[in-house]
Amino acid sequence: MLNWKLVGKTTASFGAVTFVLCVAYGLIVPTRFHAAWLLEAILPGFTWLTTPSFLLGVIETALYGAGGGVLFTALYNHFARNAPPAAKRADERTVRAA
Repeated sequence: MLNWKLVGKTTASFGAVTFVLCVAYGLIVPTRFHAAWLLEAILPGFTWLTTPSFLLGVIETALYGAGGGVLFTALYNHFARNAPPAAKRADERTVRAA
């Protein structure tokens, strides 16, 4: 079983770090490529590039990541609980071997 808090924190951090790296890359490449990323369409309130907008983007991507992680954890745990007994034994052997 997966811990939803741990997976949520991990995916939130991944989203925020990825956003920061994308913005840093965006400062290097020409502005004509910015529209292809669709950041302004995906992140409500985000505009290229002001400090409040950047902070809003970090918060929004972290929240999207956390929500995705919690949803993934819930679905994984649901299917893990309802897996056939043979699949559960194979999964346990894999965990012990690692």
